[in-house]
Amino acid sequence: MSGYLTGHNGKTGLLHRLFHHDAPQAGPVTLGRRRIYILPTRSGLVFAVILMAMLIGAVNYQNSLAFILTFLLTGLVVVSMIHTFRNLHGLTLRAGHSPPVFAGELACFTVHVENPIDRQRLALNLTLPGQQPIHFDLPPREGHWLTLTLPSQRRGLFEPGRITIATRFPLGLFQAWSYAHLSMPCLVYPRPADQRGLPPDLLNHQGGIGDQGNGHDDFAALRHYQPGDSLRHIHWKSAAREQGLLTKQFGGALTDALWLRWEQTGNLSQEERLSLLTRWVIEADRLGLSYGLAVPGSEFAPASGEIHRQRCLKTLALYAQPQLQ
Repeated sequence: MSGYLTGHNGKTGLLHRLFHHDAPQAGPVTLGRRRIYILPTRSGLVFAVILMAMLIGAVNYQNSLAFILTFLLTGLVVVSMIHTFRNLHGLTLRAGHSPPVFAGELACFTVHVENPIDRQRLALNLTLPGQQPIHFDLPPREGHWLTLTLPSQRRGLFEPGRITIATRFPLGLFQAWSYAHLSMPCLVYPRPADQRGLPPDLLNHQGGIGDQGNGHDDFAALRHYQPGDSLRHIHWKSAAREQGLLTKQFGGALTDALWLRWEQTGNLSQEERLSLLTRWVIEADRLGLSYGLAVPGSEFAPASGEIHRQRCLKTLALYAQPQLQ
């Protein structure tokens, strides 16, 4: 018996066979027969005890009406079990995009639940471990986007774990449930340090890189749009003439490069350094400065814009962590 319950790798063999969907799945998950589990609820067990008492009474008194009522209610229980199972069978779950957050904030995980058949699904609930379930219904051949939240504790890639979808429809005598371990990692940036603003010594050591047409004084030329360019600088007249997206360049201002380096954080722990660099990136972006980031193993040349900000924060989030695929 122990050999049957315990696998060679120390895992419980029987439970591992029953709940074997452990690895995150990138694609959609369809709830087939092998994925759905069903057990009687507490109300179902009480109802079964009542049916047993009714059957014993019918046998003792040889009462035909008691037999009919007992068998009728037993058939109702069987039909209820079938409908509870069918309420989950065939549903498809698909992971959505999880926007990045800072450590300590709520991470949001979106899941699309689709009903591919012409039968309505009622009284469904979706939940993550330790969280309150989301209750919803699904009309025929429609789907819903649902958002589950979990508090993020530390930087890096945050996987929510297995999602549970369950139902007690129609009578609450049985509960059917299934697990879906969807791959929907949320990127968690380091928690920004409490220190506001950029240190004066960083601002005093900016390196001038000359007038590169990135000032804000005089119009210089047009160039092709690049991701991260400000929408205020797009030449909309060219877009209206179907000439493509062009960005206006300005001259007459000296563009300074601000370097945010690992060594500038002082004698702090690794996480404190990352927290301080995160704050500096946020402040430099808020001020519209051109800044570069240099940490052990990675270096980004001075730039600005949302794309550059996200790239720097992602590097800080994944420092000494598995890389995001």
